[in-house]
Amino acid sequence: MAATYNSLLLSAVIASSMSSFCAISNLQHAEASAAREPDEAPEHEQGVAVQEAEPELKKPPQYRVYLLNDDYTPMVFVVHVLEAFFGMTRELATRVMLNVHTHGRGVCGVFTRDIAESKVNQVNAFARAHQHPLLCDMEESA
Repeated sequence: MAATYNSLLLSAVIASSMSSFCAISNLQHAEASAAREPDEAPEHEQGVAVQEAEPELKKPPQYRVYLLNDDYTPMVFVVHVLEAFFGMTRELATRVMLNVHTHGRGVCGVFTRDIAESKVNQVNAFARAHQHPLLCDMEESA
């Protein structure tokens, strides 16, 4: 029975010393955290903060698409082209058509290069398919 008592006593002493060790360790960690500056990171979190640079993007150049006047293409056909290829209303298409007729050319829209080239090619092909000499052109906007 003495052996059992001694082993129980030894277990109690070990458990007591372990809890004291844990309490001391936690206290030391708390003191170290309090001594550190508020914005200072712990050792395992310190490093160089890197902010990724925003890519410098510039807007692509814009191109104006023009219809050029001729004496043979009917005004109704020009209005139809403006409605079909440039999404204009009948009123706006009529205004642009009259501008083309009176000033020699009129702006149909402003687009990026690829879209402007596509519009020019589509309009020119459509006019040729319907046997009209209507010309569409583009130039870089200032």
